Amino acid sequence: GESSDPDCAAALTLLRPVLAMADYETPSRFLETILSGPMQGRRRLVERLGPEARDPIEELVSAALEFERGETASLDRFLAWFAGGDVEIKRDPSAAADAVRVMTVHGAKGLEAPLVILADATADPDKLGSPNPPLDFPIDRAARHKVPLIRPKKAERRPPFTAIMDDDEALDRAEHMRLLYVALTRAKERLVVTGIRKRGDSERSWHHVVREALERLGAVAEDDGKLVHVVTGLQPRPKRRRDLAVAPTLPDWLRRPPPPESRPPRPLAPSSLAEDDLPYPPPPPGGSDTARRGTLLHRLFERLPEVAPDRRLAAALNWLEHGAGLADPDAREEIAGLACAIIGDPAHSDLFGPGSLAEAPIAATLPDGRVIAGAVDRLMVDETRVRLVDFKTGTTVPAGPESVPRSHRLQMEAYRDALKVIFPGRSVEASLLYTAGPKILALPG
Repeated sequence: GESSDPDCAAALTLLRPVLAMADYETPSRFLETILSGPMQGRRRLVERLGPEARDPIEELVSAALEFERGETASLDRFLAWFAGGDVEIKRDPSAAADAVRVMTVHGAKGLEAPLVILADATADPDKLGSPNPPLDFPIDRAARHKVPLIRPKKAERRPPFTAIMDDDEALDRAEHMRLLYVALTRAKERLVVTGIRKRGDSERSWHHVVREALERLGAVAEDDGKLVHVVTGLQPRPKRRRDLAVAPTLPDWLRRPPPPESRPPRPLAPSSLAEDDLPYPPPPPGGSDTARRGTLLHRLFERLPEVAPDRRLAAALNWLEHGAGLADPDAREEIAGLACAIIGDPAHSDLFGPGSLAEAPIAATLPDGRVIAGAVDRLMVDETRVRLVDFKTGTTVPAGPESVPRSHRLQMEAYRDALKVIFPGRSVEASLLYTAGPKILALPG
């Protein structure tokens, strides 16, 4: 139900559209709607959690995009996939940031910072680590094979355990001092060595070692007991500050959704024009035989023009019998004779003669921005004109050009407009060959 609390009502107004899109939207778009949409989730999270929240937010969106590349993009599948894996976010520790970093000395290797604080420098290295770690005892003279043994207590030290334990402690102290060198060399401008005062200041603690070194260097003792040593002539030159003009308010375009990206026009096949125009009723009984007859004529029109005129009839009969599998000899004679008659007709000899093309692909961008792409059944191009013919295998033949179906006219007009762009300055003549006749109709215009 509706809440009387205005804050609750405002929250519900923001949440309802997001909940409604959870069932159908992809995970990346769902998350980006929360982060960049009216909820302004990214800005609010950064304001609440600080700049460090940016990396986990962007990593979550990147994980959603990675998931969508190989899985079904649904929110429930993404949640199951995300919960079953481990996502590790790595930051560049060397990048400058207006923040305090808490790091171990090992993690700080290779890095620098203007101010470095060794906050726990009073610890006794002999008391660090495990109180009674196991002892690696060699079982051969070359010490290539070792077995773990319980480390004897200090009162129980006996050879050869004493030498092994002394070597381990010497290695630990050397590593402790190497870490101090790493820690001291991380600071660019200022180094602070501090810690909690403990009973019996250990001579091996970093604080004690650094204090003795500063005293030998002539460090100045201040009233509060601090030792301060200033190195002159090595400080880096201060960078010049540039006054940046900050706009009092953010621009309006920052909160507006981006405009739709412009895309190139999709190629349009002429045969897909006026698909809702149905010029003829469904074929009557026996129409499949007529359609097959038209298909066979279509294929003969593609093959026979390349055959010598005196061999066309024999080649057509042979292909119909063995290539097309037409068993009826009378049907073979009829179809082969019709195809040879159309191809050999002097009125259309240029469409099927030398230099004409079969299944010629064409593509052009029309002046109105449409992109036409398709294949012309027969195409002939000479110096002054372009002729094209398209085969139609329907069961009905129009009586004349005025009876040609609208879809066929639109298709041929698209071909004609594309060819005028491809061959400027030449006349374009378009014809339709209805194989049910067979009959060729020239389209005026």
